[in-house]
Order: sequence, then C-alpha cells, then structure tokens
Amino acid sequence: MSNLKMKEAALIYLDRSGGLQKFIDDCKYYNDSKQSYAVYRFKILINPSDVVELDAELGNHILHQPLKAAEVFQSVCFIAVKTLSLIGQLQTETQINILLKLSHLPPLPSYGLDLCEFPLDYTSQRFYMMQGIVIAMTTVTKYTQGARFLCSDEACPLSKGFQYIRVHVPGATESATIRNDFLCNLCASSLQEDRKFRVLGDKQIVEIITTKALHAFQGYSNNQPFRFQSLTVFLRDESVNKMNMGNEYRIIGIPTCVKTSQTAVCIEANSITFCDSKVPSGISDNFRCLLSLTSSSCWKFTAILANIFASQITPPGTYNLLKLCLLMSLVQITDRNKELEDCLDILIITSDTLLADRLLNFSINLVPRGIRHPVSTEIFPTLSRNKYGTGAVSIQAGSALLAKGGICFIGDLASHKKDKLEQLQSVLESRSITVYIPGKKFGEDIDQQMTFPVQCSFWSFVDMDSSSRRNAQKINTLIGQMDCSLIPANLMEAFGLLINCNESSPCHPFLPTVQHTLKKGINPEGLLYVASRQFTTEDFEKLLAFAKNLNVEFSLEAERMIHGYYLASRRIRTDSICGSKLSASALKYLVSLSEAHARLNLRNEVRKEDVLIAALLFETSLTLKYGATVFCVAPNAVFPFELYNEEYLEQRDLYLTQCQQQLEQFIATYGPGTTIFSSDE
Repeated sequence: MSNLKMKEAALIYLDRSGGLQKFIDDCKYYNDSKQSYAVYRFKILINPSDVVELDAELGNHILHQPLKAAEVFQSVCFIAVKTLSLIGQLQTETQINILLKLSHLPPLPSYGLDLCEFPLDYTSQRFYMMQGIVIAMTTVTKYTQGARFLCSDEACPLSKGFQYIRVHVPGATESATIRNDFLCNLCASSLQEDRKFRVLGDKQIVEIITTKALHAFQGYSNNQPFRFQSLTVFLRDESVNKMNMGNEYRIIGIPTCVKTSQTAVCIEANSITFCDSKVPSGISDNFRCLLSLTSSSCWKFTAILANIFASQITPPGTYNLLKLCLLMSLVQITDRNKELEDCLDILIITSDTLLADRLLNFSINLVPRGIRHPVSTEIFPTLSRNKYGTGAVSIQAGSALLAKGGICFIGDLASHKKDKLEQLQSVLESRSITVYIPGKKFGEDIDQQMTFPVQCSFWSFVDMDSSSRRNAQKINTLIGQMDCSLIPANLMEAFGLLINCNESSPCHPFLPTVQHTLKKGINPEGLLYVASRQFTTEDFEKLLAFAKNLNVEFSLEAERMIHGYYLASRRIRTDSICGSKLSASALKYLVSLSEAHARLNLRNEVRKEDVLIAALLFETSLTLKYGATVFCVAPNAVFPFELYNEEYLEQRDLYLTQCQQQLEQFIATYGPGTTIFSSDE
C-alpha cells in the first residue's frame, strides 16, 4: 500500500510540474523514430521541496534512497506508456531508464559534504551537495548507458525479448553493466550481449578542491595545519563539458567508492550550478569617511590608499608607486565572465627581492583567487594519464588557470626556464593557452588540442643585483632607460607595466624600512602605525571586493585624451628602421590603467584625471624600456612628494595639474589632427 501511495504521488507531481507532458513528448520522439531501442532514457526534473510538501514518504525516498525512488517513477512511467500507448515497441518495465535531476537540496548541514572533513560518507548512496573549484579534467570518453542481454540457450524462453536489460546506475563501473559472467535466472546458462542494442553515452572525469584549500597556494600561514584533498566528479551525458577549469561550482551528487590502484572517494554528479561571487554591499566606515574628506580631488583618495597600504610589510610612505600599481591591478580583476583585456600584469625590477616578495605575497591574500605559484609545480596546464583507467587524458590546471579572476604571482622571473618564459610570453599576448594531446602517446587514434582562456593578472619580479646581472656587460642606454638585457625583450614588452623599485632612490628612503624591520623583529604581531589600526586588512579586503565589481564607463573627454596620448606616443616612438616601439596592446593597457584608477576611486566614470595617472605610469614604464622622449616624465611623477600631511597632498595635486597641462600640450602637438601626422596616419 505504501508503494502504491508513492506511485500515486509521483503521478500527481509529474502532472502538476509539467513533467508528464514532457514525458509524453519524449515518448513521441521514441515512437516516431525508425531506430530500434532496448533502453528508453527519460530525464525527470525534481524539486524536492514540492515533492515533500505533496508526499513526505516519496520526498524522503528521493533524498535518501534515490535508486528506489527512481524505481517508483520507472513503474509510473511504464504504466503511462502502456495505458496511453505511447511507445509501441516497449515490452518490459526494465527498458525504461529514469534519471531524476534535482533542482536543489535542503539547506541543512546533513546534506552538505565538506571536502576538508574526514571520513567522507560514500556508503549511504544518497544525495549530497558540495562546492569546489575545478583543478583537473579529462577528455570526453564513452561509457555504456544501457545494454540488452539474451540467454545463450536458444531453447530457453529468455533467449528472446527484453527481459535482461542492464543500465548504468550512479557509482557503478563499466564492468557492472557489461560483463561476460552473467547467468540466466531461468536455466542458469550464460548470458550474451546483443551488441546492436548497446547504448553509449558521454563521460568526463573532473577533479575539484574546496575553496579553503586555496590557502595552501597563497603562502598562507596562521600556524594552524589543515588537511585537504581533491574529489573526483564523474560527469555523464548532459553534464559533460559543463564545467570549466578554474571555475567554482555547486554539485549535487551521490558519493561512491571507486577502486583503482588506490581506493578513491568519487561522486556521481546529478546537477551542476556555477557559483557566482557575492558582490559586497559597501566599504568600511573609515574608508567611507576618508572618501568624503577627499571628494574635492580626483587624486587624493588613491594617494592615501597607496601611502597606508600594507603597513604590516613596509612603513607608510615607502614604495607608494608600487603599492598604487598593485592596488590598481587588484581592482582590475574579476571572476565574472568579462573581457580578457582587463588584466594588469606587473613586472618589478628591484634590488630588495625579499621585501618585494613579502609585499606581493601580502597583496595576493587580499583577494579570493590570489595564487602564489609553487616552484615545484607548473604554471600552465599539463597532461597525465587518467588514474581511473578510462583511457582518457587528464589535464591538470596549473597555477594560472587556478587563479582565474585573480592574481598569479610567479615569483622571481629568473627561477623559470627559457621554455617556460616563452610560454608565459605567448599567454600574456594571447590570453589563452592551448594544450596539445598526442594521440599515439595516450592510446588515441588522432591528436587533439584544447584551448583554455587565461583570466588572471601575472605578477613577477627581477633581481637587479643578481650575480649574472653584475657580471653581464652593460649595454649603452638612453636617458632614463634601464639595462634590462637579461629579460627577453618580447617578454618584457608583454608585461603591461615595468616598475623600478630601487631602495636607494629618493622615492624609497632606506632608514624607515630598516626601522620597520627592527620593530617587526621585536614585535611581529604588533600594529606599529596609526594607519594599521585605523584601516585594517579586512577593510582593504572589503574595499577591493567592492571596487572590482564597479562598472565603469569613459567620459568623452577621457576617451579623447587616451586616444590622443596613444597616437602621439606611438608617433614619437616610431622610426623608419624598427617601426613603432608601442605594441598593439598598448592602448589596451592604457584603458585598463584608467579604469583601474577610477575603480580605486570608487567611481563609475573614467575621467581625464584617471587617464593622466594611466599615462604617467605607462610613460614611466616606456622610459625604463626605451628611454625618455619629448614627453619627458620623472621617475617619481605620480608621487613627487612624501605624503606627510594635507599640505603635501595639495602640492601633489598642483604638480599633477601641471602634468595634465603638459600632457594636453603634448597631444595638441603630436596627436591626431596635427600637421605632423600624414593623411595615412
């Protein structure tokens, strides 16, 4: 009686939800088809909340005994087919293969599977929900969705018909569906597969890790050891190719145990949902107050941010140019599907690699996808054999794809081999990486290739005082140009910004850094400055999270200025022998820099003041690469004074106003529409 009641409830639910009409339409497709089928597969969408409200027992079966619940729907569907004469060729109930697709699970702790906890439950054969980031995936292969078997004894009644139908169930291996040792229940003769009725489906294997595990890739240390492991997810049929490398997903599925060379806990995916990041509601009160106090200027707020940023690593007022660029790069990233051109890559030339390393490592911990690339691993995807013996090739993500929508800090550029640097250059230029899969090596008939978008910004540094640099012969340089002979020219060009952080320069006073280091040695956890107590790390995290989600648009005058500067700069850096020294991506970097400064100011509009900062930073970078030109910019143009108080901020605003006038004059002289341009230009 209980089973009959559940069947009635299942029929009522199908009728109310529209599932019955969809089932009838699917039956019509099978009935109209000229092909003969042994297995008829139907997908039924289930809302557990609606089912539980209709019939608690059926809802309980769906959530905790999904295989038995599928049998209930299988019986209902078979009766419907026979009663309504929907499929003429259907003979037995076992020919119907029901797949229940859940929309969600109850938001209760018992339905969640934490990938950091041990042991994982893989014995209950019920649905769980888990969340994770894709770190590896295989190519798509085939599996047996269903098969027909016949008794080998021709005298046996079961040597005909569709009595022996085997279909894949969650957690089952290929050998559970297709084997040669099945016996007839009637005469005990061996069963043989009728191969022409075998139904194949698509299968893909994906590995995920919990978001908490990213701490292991961030140089994160709170002296608390933690454990994490990847979880293998089996995707089948409609779910294949629905997950992308580096993305985070919410997965509903049934955990199971797969025995290979090692026993591994896996999950058979039932439904997949992309996890979009939550947009923060605002910024801290202290930053809101600071923004209000500096609202009269387009430059003061970001100057103060750079001045006080990372006061745990460097004293306020030091390395302001670098810190401003880091902040701009951090707000120019997003985990949403935006244009790939928004990234801001930074290459730092420094004599203090330890401080640069600490500063960059501190910065990547302020965003969810800040990845510090471990030297022992690969930056870009690599190939390996799939450990589950499916014949598919497993593609491991690498640090760059794991940092999707964030920062990939690759450390010292000199620590990477030549071929890896060439690969990095290619990725910086194209914003994609192509993985070639040799068929012969991995048992395939043909070669394959897969292309992945690279949606992160790259940070790196070069030690200007390394022994190889000291021993290298210096080449003749132009005014303002640095000797970057040890960096491949094309790679240096591929980075959007080249920043010189020389501690002996007036921009980076040496004494405050020494005092800071000594105080930190005495009191490592202490907050040494008022700024550290007033604007905490959490405040900066909220600020960056809010700023990077702002949608910005260019004002007309800002758009004219950025195009004018680009064309004028391209004009004066072009010669008849080498052509233009400005790459085709130069305009892209200028746009990104302008947008980043506007976002950091928490504005939705890019103004000409933002374009000025972008032009000064870009021109400083060009001067380091190629030397100074007519539009001569000082190395400390963005921060000409040490920011002690309001008076110095006012002086900086006056200086930047003069720079803006010089930029406008430069554009008027060398930009479009001037006599110096030919008609072709």
